Amino acid sequence: MANTDTRSAPRPREVVERWVERFNAADADGLAALYWENAVNHQVANEPVEGRTRIHEMFQREFAAAKMVCIVEQILEDAPWAILEWKDPLGLRGCGFFQVEDGRIRFQRGYWDKLSFLRMHGLPIE
Repeated sequence: MANTDTRSAPRPREVVERWVERFNAADADGLAALYWENAVNHQVANEPVEGRTRIHEMFQREFAAAKMVCIVEQILEDAPWAILEWKDPLGLRGCGFFQVEDGRIRFQRGYWDKLSFLRMHGLPIE
């Protein structure tokens, strides 16, 4: 059966803008909804997290452990990719690469300094 939905999927940049809004609201449910069921989120300082359910659990744990804020420095788009360069109020900086298909995140990779993050938030160093 043909898809009769005439709405177009949001562009990768728009998906990342929504991701930032939900991240800053500590909205694990809303964030998880932006991912495909079999998506992968690989923050290179950690092991990859596979599947929407596990990604949701990851965000819940992280929001419970630390107050995190993403301040956008820039978002670049080269569909199907959007690249987010960010900073936070404590001085941490990083970037994320989001592969977006049909308005949802298929794959995400993030680069940031885990040791600095743990120290800034007074979390145990692994």
